[in-house]
Amino acid sequence: MSHGVTDEITARMAWARLAEPTDSVAVALIERFGYLDAFEVAARGGLSPSGVKVDRFTARLTDLDLERDREVCARLGVRTLVPGDAEWPEALDDLEIPPWCLWVRGPLDLSEVSDRSVAIVGARASTPYGNHMAAELASGTGLRGFTIVSGAAFGIDAAAHRAALAAEVPTVAVLAGGVDRPYPPAHTDLIEQIARVGVVVSEVPPASSPTRPRFLARNRLIAAMTTGTVVVEAALRSGSLRTLRDAATIGRPVAVVPGPVTSMASAGCHQAVRDEGATLVTDAGEVVDLLGEIGGADLAPRKRGPERPEDQLDPQPHLVWSTLAPFRSKTVEEITIQAGLSAREVLGALGDLQSRGMAELRLDGWGRA
Repeated sequence: MSHGVTDEITARMAWARLAEPTDSVAVALIERFGYLDAFEVAARGGLSPSGVKVDRFTARLTDLDLERDREVCARLGVRTLVPGDAEWPEALDDLEIPPWCLWVRGPLDLSEVSDRSVAIVGARASTPYGNHMAAELASGTGLRGFTIVSGAAFGIDAAAHRAALAAEVPTVAVLAGGVDRPYPPAHTDLIEQIARVGVVVSEVPPASSPTRPRFLARNRLIAAMTTGTVVVEAALRSGSLRTLRDAATIGRPVAVVPGPVTSMASAGCHQAVRDEGATLVTDAGEVVDLLGEIGGADLAPRKRGPERPEDQLDPQPHLVWSTLAPFRSKTVEEITIQAGLSAREVLGALGDLQSRGMAELRLDGWGRA
């Protein structure tokens, strides 16, 4: 076997160099022949036995050097994962086209931190409101035992990562380029900090450049390796909605944070509620309620308005109390007519209200205390 490709593991690494993550020709070859034999077909070039042109891979074969890749990984502390490894997130196998392998930097176990995790993604051109909500959700869910997963992009992604780091909870950055090529470059320090305490992961080999197709492919990894996805701000054509749809396609819960109806930065979120069946969430408790275990500590408390004294009244005293006015007195006869009760029932209710300090007898009748 040429180019250092000797088994399925090295063949997976080679295919990650030869083809884009969801290349239809590569996927078809691998499905038909397996990784090793498919690589041999690609290395020969020309036509595959099924008549498919495989010349597209020839140019990249000349630059294939798996030994060099191993040396780069060893120097940078990067490990390579394939399905079957203990650290491989099995949730990725739910994808129609799972990654062939993963390159990982960071001290945390990717499989362990993915078991209870939330993807928080959204607009690059985010608003202060969106950044605030992303940070609140990241720190709140993180402190409830969730790993924060995002793409290290500008805007919402960065706000979520930074909040997780500040709260000292696990965070995972999934990159569209190699794990040794921080992107965007302005986030080099952020990504390096994540690599020191969390996990940085990619399905393309080290030194690979981020490209638009790789960003779209990366989104499906974020969707698959997490328990669910929350979108915080997204325009109608936002790539974050692609992550949401990828998650929904494989049965993951999806949610969005509402924004002002006049804000185009949130228009995609509102559309996702209407068209994609996304759940609306407003705080970390509701996210945990959606993604966590049914019942128990993950159940979000029911939101209620402020408790008022009249909430504790029985029906008849409450009915009488509602007829009373704070600045105008009413006779018992007026109250019986307005409340539709007998004089005896009204007097009994007034006595109850007076004992609670909620009604008072005045010279000209009864009123609210």
